[in-house]
Amino acid sequence: MESITKKAYGKINLSLDVTGRREDGYHLVRMIMQTVGIYDTLTICRQEEEGIRLFVDNSDIPAGEDNLAFRAAKVMQERYGIRDGLSIRLEKRIPVAAGMAGGSTDAAAVLRGLRDMFVPEVTDEELQKLALPMGADIPYCITGGTQLSEGIGEILTPLPKAPQCSLLVIKPDLFVSTGWVYKEFDGIPEEEVRHPDVDAMCEAIRKDDLNGMAKLCGNVLEQKTGAAYPVIGQIERFMEERGALKAMMTGSGPTVFGIFEDAEKAEAAYREALSRDDLSGSQTFLTEFV
Repeated sequence: MESITKKAYGKINLSLDVTGRREDGYHLVRMIMQTVGIYDTLTICRQEEEGIRLFVDNSDIPAGEDNLAFRAAKVMQERYGIRDGLSIRLEKRIPVAAGMAGGSTDAAAVLRGLRDMFVPEVTDEELQKLALPMGADIPYCITGGTQLSEGIGEILTPLPKAPQCSLLVIKPDLFVSTGWVYKEFDGIPEEEVRHPDVDAMCEAIRKDDLNGMAKLCGNVLEQKTGAAYPVIGQIERFMEERGALKAMMTGSGPTVFGIFEDAEKAEAAYREALSRDDLSGSQTFLTEFV
């Protein structure tokens, strides 16, 4: 196989709770991760020239060892003795720094692509172990779907497919530092933290209960990110006033998603969002669960 193309799907957090902190500083989480139909495309080719060459169509993204896709390729070369030179082309669609695991899913796509090209006998579980030191979201991104994620994100329990719906996803034109969000969250007194009921959401998903699932959506990190960036709440209200069962921030933000039972209402909200001056710098998508 001389080349392979992989789709790298983004994710949202249907629920995100922080349950503690390890001595090494990593936060312990319980969250429900869900793949959505917004994806990057990675094309990997053998090349005569030694080493790894990464080409990215977005100037805001590094094309060297600071890129997780590059690091994933290097890890695969070292672990499995891949001697061929590699050329990787990355077409970005997932918003950058959006709380949608864009870098992690690109790395996962490279791991899966090189596995398929050179060592097809390697299992997803082996790839997940190899991926964890590079980032806690990468193991999830290797398999995707609907999963309960615990520990620092590496303990994964597959769930049934989430109830189907339409999704409106809007990433406002701002950058939020994940490190800053967690630091600010650590300053909230425990009695003031609004923990989502992750177990109840798992049960709603098992019952294929869209309304129940939507009502249980919650993200503890929004207590700080939403307070610092009011546009997040404004986007949520925009979505819910137009028929979303629930609108919420994903990850550490600032991206907001709205869950719509009615596809026509979702499409109308999508068209309106594209035309609004106050959302002119945002990235807006109409999609669904994958």
